[in-house]
Amino acid sequence: MTEDITMNAYQAGTSTTAIYPGKGTIMGLIYVALGLGESGEVQGKVKKILRDSDGVLTEETRQKIKAELGDMLWYASQMCSELGVTMGEVASENLVKLADRKARDVLKGDGDKR
Repeated sequence: MTEDITMNAYQAGTSTTAIYPGKGTIMGLIYVALGLGESGEVQGKVKKILRDSDGVLTEETRQKIKAELGDMLWYASQMCSELGVTMGEVASENLVKLADRKARDVLKGDGDKR
């Protein structure tokens, strides 16, 4: 197992492998946004646990999902870079938003502005 790192350190590390068309332009933003479709790969692997394994999560499947989450995280980190924000900033603001929703008892429900 490898060492845990901060989100900002991860984002900095991914910049060394960030080679894609339009980097730093709207095309780069579009490219990495489309890459967030990796979340569908995660969903597919989880779905197959139900279909192919009778709901049993094997270690092999766990590792495959973990790898797909890594791909998804890479695109999320580059999306942050394209937007000029850090992953830590996004994570921190998200925690503040969730804590506020919890305090107001509106974690359930839908809508971004609850």
